[in-house]
Amino acid sequence: MRQTAGTHLVGRAAELGSLDHVLAELDRGLSAAVEIVGEPGIGKTRMLAELSARADARRQRVLSGSASELERDLPFWVFVDALDEYVQALEPQRLDSLDGDVRAELSHVFPSLSAFVGGGDGVALQHERYRTHRAVRALLELLAATKPLVLVLDDLQWADSGSVELLGALLHRPPDGAVLMALAVRPGRVPERLSAALERARRTETLARIELATLTHGEAREFLGDAVDDTTATALYEESGGNPFYLEQLARSRGRDAPASPASADISPAAVEVPPPVAAALAQELDLLSDGARVVLEGAAVAGDPFEPELAAAAAATPEATAMAALDELLRFDLVRHTDVPRRFRFRHPLVRRAVYESTPGGWRLGAHERSAEALALRGAPAAARAHHVERSARKGDATAVATLREAGEASASRAPASAARWFAAALRLVPEDAAEERVELLLARAGSLAAIGQFSDSHAALLESIALVPDDSVALRVRLTTACAGVENLLGRHEQAHARLASALEGLDDPGSPEAVSLLIELATDGFYRMEYEKMREWAGRALSAARPLGDQSLIAAAAAALAYAGALTGAITEAEMHRSEASALVDALADDELALRLDAAVNLSAAEIDLERLVEAEAHAERALAVGRATGQSAVVPLLVLALGWVRRLRGQLAEAGELFDGAVEGARLSGNALSLAGNLLNRSLTALAAGDVETALAAAEESVELTRPLDQSLMSASAGLALGAALLESGDPARAVAALVEPSGGEELTLIPGAWKTNWLELLTRCWLALGHLEEAKRSAARAEACAATRGLRLATGMADRAAAAVAFEAGNPVLAAKRALASAAAAEEVGVPVEAALSRTLAGRALARAGRFEPATAELQRAAAQFHAHGAFRYRDQAEHELRGLGHQVHRRTRPGKADRGVASLTERELQVARLVVDRKTNPEIAAELYVSQKTVETHLRNIFRKLDVSSRVQVARAVERADRADRTLLR
Repeated sequence: MRQTAGTHLVGRAAELGSLDHVLAELDRGLSAAVEIVGEPGIGKTRMLAELSARADARRQRVLSGSASELERDLPFWVFVDALDEYVQALEPQRLDSLDGDVRAELSHVFPSLSAFVGGGDGVALQHERYRTHRAVRALLELLAATKPLVLVLDDLQWADSGSVELLGALLHRPPDGAVLMALAVRPGRVPERLSAALERARRTETLARIELATLTHGEAREFLGDAVDDTTATALYEESGGNPFYLEQLARSRGRDAPASPASADISPAAVEVPPPVAAALAQELDLLSDGARVVLEGAAVAGDPFEPELAAAAAATPEATAMAALDELLRFDLVRHTDVPRRFRFRHPLVRRAVYESTPGGWRLGAHERSAEALALRGAPAAARAHHVERSARKGDATAVATLREAGEASASRAPASAARWFAAALRLVPEDAAEERVELLLARAGSLAAIGQFSDSHAALLESIALVPDDSVALRVRLTTACAGVENLLGRHEQAHARLASALEGLDDPGSPEAVSLLIELATDGFYRMEYEKMREWAGRALSAARPLGDQSLIAAAAAALAYAGALTGAITEAEMHRSEASALVDALADDELALRLDAAVNLSAAEIDLERLVEAEAHAERALAVGRATGQSAVVPLLVLALGWVRRLRGQLAEAGELFDGAVEGARLSGNALSLAGNLLNRSLTALAAGDVETALAAAEESVELTRPLDQSLMSASAGLALGAALLESGDPARAVAALVEPSGGEELTLIPGAWKTNWLELLTRCWLALGHLEEAKRSAARAEACAATRGLRLATGMADRAAAAVAFEAGNPVLAAKRALASAAAAEEVGVPVEAALSRTLAGRALARAGRFEPATAELQRAAAQFHAHGAFRYRDQAEHELRGLGHQVHRRTRPGKADRGVASLTERELQVARLVVDRKTNPEIAAELYVSQKTVETHLRNIFRKLDVSSRVQVARAVERADRADRTLLR
């Protein structure tokens, strides 16, 4: 049987061998990702098809999707194309095993689940797009639970921004299970964010790269088949340059009779990105079509790729019956092909679609897009599906088109803000210049979407444009836009510019006692925090409260009182701060949720003040309520601040796994937003949490990144806090000299003049330990003395306790163990009174060491045992090990709480809870099933699994199961 060009795969032996190896690893339960790279027409799609066939032969599940050049802003399209139809066919009980929040997130991504899953009414937040990514990861894990999953994603150079972010998240943290992500991408056209994600994955060796070269002469000869003679094959090879698509296209045109009339297809090689001979061959191929088939093909090129024949008919203004007959002709000429989904077809190659689209007359194309939009509207398609047709066909002043684009932007804003920014910009182009109010609303929406993807300069420009459009009598709107603009300026590190803008707006108000004036005063107080002017912050907040009281607006009074309480705590005016905290707390608690939503900053500043005033229970309650209200009302801007407060409280209260989980999510969210300040803040807190849990490597890496992020910014409390985290990690890693520099340099010198009073004792206690580690006793004494003086002026229990611990450490090194034990026990008592168990246990460890040196071995043992138990209970394993080391030095046998008799590594290093989770993994339980059995959240299960993977040095659940089974076999052997 004679072979023709392109009917079989030739060459690529090494590449296919690599793919076979990956598929074999997948059968062993290992996740993987592979990237196939090459120029247009080089055979990327053909390689993915071969991979799919081989995976299918292994009985692996294959799901495929492709991005489309002309539909780059359909949110998550490449994943929807791959997964939506399959997920729709799943039995309901399969999805029921997923957590409710996960199902709700999935319902916003996959159209087929929007009604079935439910929970789709919840408001999503731009800063929490990582929740969507985690939900899709959970879905992939579910699909891979019964058989390995191969997820094929083609033409990613055209992927929409939502898909790019999601793919980046999946590469950064791959699904836990046998999932292979096979990607095809064209170099030179990759969006910056996708390029960065792919490069990061290659550096960490989680992504393998296969680069396809052109065919050799011999491979090209085999590719062309025996229907082509050697002389012609050589000519075609030289003309095509060994590119398989070009070679096939030229072979298709070989021997064709030229059309009797001039070619109707006007294909520009530059527009289609092919050599002129290939463009001519495509044009010749298209000219062989009947007029009816040609117009339907052109309608399909407008309708989409893949396309439905009904929509292609509508775009072409052709009756559906005629379109169906034309479709048969298109299939016969192999210009379009069937897909796995009924009534859905694809072009033979994206270059063919592009050639057809570019060859259509411009006026006809406008009408075709307009007809497509109308047809989709009649079907009830969402605005996002219609928007790209509307954008290409709408007229200036078309109110319906503006409404469609705006609706598409609002629907995309939370999970795909880059697409939303595009739709808002498209709507702005259609709005008449004199429609100031509508333009302001669209500019504000676009500014928010741009800020969510880190384009702060563009967001700032949009806000400035909107301010210029606001009429003089629209005071409330002008103030709202001004504060939003100042907020972006602070994110850009332009703190002086933000302050000047707010102060100028305040001076420009006719009524200094208006609600708008109070709002500006509160913003100026917040601005004082950025500028490290804490007394000014207190002054602005005091003026705000005085102006708010006569207005009688309880939410406004609460916001002003909370700001003043926080300012008082930072400046050390504790009595005053406590008074205003009490007032703000009573007001916030009395507000209904809809009232609190109007001034959510009241709860933000209140929880911050309560942390500094050592009221951790109240701080957690207020932050949790505000977070719920913020999520319910879509107030993205405040959510990172509340997550930060909650994570801080949980770290202090010893809930290290929960705090780490919160900060991990917050870091993911900050990376997506491009907000350097937010990312730096969450990284430094992730560092402190990891350090408490004993993960020094993570602590050091997170702190170093936080410091690097703050270097280009103005000097601020954020840079000083990053230095604190880095100093703590460096001290634990054995580098006290660098720790001192990291701590002191961004904080105003050894006296830490830039650190607010409420925080200074923590800095000074750490600095004392750094000096002692360096053997600098006199410097340590100075730091400890400053800590005591600072604590004495505050009267706060934990601050006093930290000063006691600094003094105890100095006394211990100075040879006074009795005094050291006394001060350390006082420190422990203070920490326990406030509810900070890990800090209490650290002080008890020091007390135990001091008591042992003083010869009081029995109380020393008691303190060390108590400390070790506290550390273990809260997951502070490094500190637990240190306490147990001291106990062994006193001659006490330490009974491990994991697996007796084992060394502190491998399965033996797992805590009781981690071992429970590991055994449930052995039983093939899913994360939701484990969570239900242990009465914990799915997120907590994920945190335990990350710890298990790290301790066992494995990367999959299968490897966890094997490690546990091996340990059990070893135990049984020992018992014989």
